[in-house]
Amino acid sequence: MNEPTNHELAQALDVRAAKLHELELYYRARQPLAFLAPEAKKALGSRFGILGINFARLAVVSIAERLRVSGFTDTAGNRDAAAWERWLRCDLDQLAPTVHREALALGEGHVIVWADDRGRARATVESSHQVSAYRDSGSGEVLGAVKRWEDLDPSGVARQTYYVVFRRDRIEHLVSDGASITAAKTVRVVDNPLEVVPVVPFVNADRVMDVHGVSEIEDLIPLLDSLNKVVSDMLVASEFFARPRRWATGIELEEVPVLDDNGQPVTEDGEVVTEAANPYPDGDRMMISEAPESKFGQLDGADLSAYREAVDILAEQIRAVSALPPHYTGTVTGNPSSADGIRAAEASLTARAEAKQATFGRSWETVAKLMASIDTGTEVSEHTPRIVWADPATRS
Repeated sequence: MNEPTNHELAQALDVRAAKLHELELYYRARQPLAFLAPEAKKALGSRFGILGINFARLAVVSIAERLRVSGFTDTAGNRDAAAWERWLRCDLDQLAPTVHREALALGEGHVIVWADDRGRARATVESSHQVSAYRDSGSGEVLGAVKRWEDLDPSGVARQTYYVVFRRDRIEHLVSDGASITAAKTVRVVDNPLEVVPVVPFVNADRVMDVHGVSEIEDLIPLLDSLNKVVSDMLVASEFFARPRRWATGIELEEVPVLDDNGQPVTEDGEVVTEAANPYPDGDRMMISEAPESKFGQLDGADLSAYREAVDILAEQIRAVSALPPHYTGTVTGNPSSADGIRAAEASLTARAEAKQATFGRSWETVAKLMASIDTGTEVSEHTPRIVWADPATRS
């Protein structure tokens, strides 16, 4: 197992930066519209910038809210009060859901365990944008990890870049004026008595090949793009075709001067430039004409029910991929569901949450081992805490 170089550790951060940025946009429903036609963009103008039906966040939160740690036990099944005390001391009862959301949304989350100023174990939740762990492809052991952040000036330009490189025998603190870790200067080196890298990755992996984990949003991206496109088309149709339009014949149009940006009439060859205008603005409630040949009428508004059908089809596909029950996505019926009916509708979501408990449980047990080793001054391998999860099923 070769120890990764600083360049390899930093590269592990850079290689996923673009993908993490894309997933962040979808999680926050700030992604650009993928299928919006140029004609629709022109029709909408500046009134309609970004549309996001945020089922992506719902798919993540619906699983994360079911992942609740209720305690630790030892190998004999007895309650481990010391492990739970450390858990509460580090506020992990409040911060653990953040790690779960990070891993579910971006594919991977991280927790760093180290000693505070008083020598007690401290676990901190880290962003996947700043931390990356380099693992052995065979055993899965973490061989090294890096945390990187920047000191920005008021204009948003990075003044200095800071690195903390975690290794099994030491922890290096570096600083650089540029973006490359190879040009960074080592300012401090601290011995690592744990003899393991104190960075614990939470990988949301379904298969062995998912080295960096897979986001729960990944499979939803094309469906969300399609849904946002249909809804945006519906809004365009609502703006231009759903409102009944009035018509009139036998009425002379008015000639009004064309004004410039300053509100002054535009002239050409000494003449004021004019354009034809509707003598009846949309806001008028009554149209009157003295011409006997005048006729008035109204066109029927467009029927938008076809868009509702398309939205329902896409929402059904989103539910199939994400395991969201119908009542999570606003699909309700006139008859309230019974408690058994709700549990049956959420069975697939509950099973998915149980699978995530098995995935993240090993990582939390590693965190508990590291904290116990720091507090007691013993080796990490001497501790064998077992995590206890609360029931992920809906309680009624």
